[in-house]
Amino acid sequence: MANLPPDRSEPSPPFTCVGVDCFGPWQIVTRRTRGGQAASKRWGVMFTCLSTRAVHIEVIEELSSSSFINALRRLIAIRGPVRIFRSDRGTNFVGSTEDLGIQAINTDDTQLKEFLSKNRSTWLFNPPHASHMGGVWERMIGVTRNILNSLLMDLPGGGLTHEVLVTFLAEVSAIINSRPLVALTTDPDEPLPLTPSLLLTQKSLVDTGFCTQIDMKDMYKKQWKRVQVLAEMFWTRWKDQYLQSLQNRRKWQDPKRNFCSGDVVLVRDKQSARNNWPMGIVQETYAGHDGLVRKVNIRVVNDGRISSFTRPVVELVLLVEND
Repeated sequence: MANLPPDRSEPSPPFTCVGVDCFGPWQIVTRRTRGGQAASKRWGVMFTCLSTRAVHIEVIEELSSSSFINALRRLIAIRGPVRIFRSDRGTNFVGSTEDLGIQAINTDDTQLKEFLSKNRSTWLFNPPHASHMGGVWERMIGVTRNILNSLLMDLPGGGLTHEVLVTFLAEVSAIINSRPLVALTTDPDEPLPLTPSLLLTQKSLVDTGFCTQIDMKDMYKKQWKRVQVLAEMFWTRWKDQYLQSLQNRRKWQDPKRNFCSGDVVLVRDKQSARNNWPMGIVQETYAGHDGLVRKVNIRVVNDGRISSFTRPVVELVLLVEND
């Protein structure tokens, strides 16, 4: 397992370096007519601060570059300029970097990264099929999405409106940012846990709601009470499913042999059977700052055509070493 990158370990203002991903969709009610309700879809974009581990959620109407750029502009207007973005290779992310003129790089050249980071925003894409390289924000996405999907799947009282969904996701962000980052201490001189909300707002007490007397009957009353009921349901599940799992998860502790150019490998493909996994040859390796190779460029022959692509080493099976 590699060391943390500099944007995870160096002090910086909140949301200077962020991880980005989309999740959803959810059905909402856009307008009510005599013939029924007109429904549409909404997605969420979660921006995770890589230093404070705080999250910021924006709602978008479609998975397009234009809609994502609007969400990005809202983030910058509220949280300030962002120096480094990290994400997977979603089509809306790739298109946004082209439209905004953000320098998108996928290289291990330290001098190039340092130059670009000092002069303009930089967007770093993870290699394909390497979701573990975005674990710092993928975990937040996974837990939040599972809870929201289970809550909104069989929602009583009809569908949500756009306003209710936006307010509800703001409440969800407040709950996620109030989680403890480290184990609670018994030291009386440190009575408050370290949370992302404390780092963002510098306020020790966070008001999570001004309406405490609520129950399921409020789901069918005013919309703002409905939001509070949903937020309470989310907090209950978040407390049971996430806070109980705060523990160290360790893997990849033993160093392995670095892949070299000329190694014959088998490429894992989850969409194909094991007997149909393609065989390839390593063309180029990309070593990290510690000298360990975690992604390589592979040449594969499919149906008589030669193709090259980048894959993480965890998706490769070494067959023959290049002596």
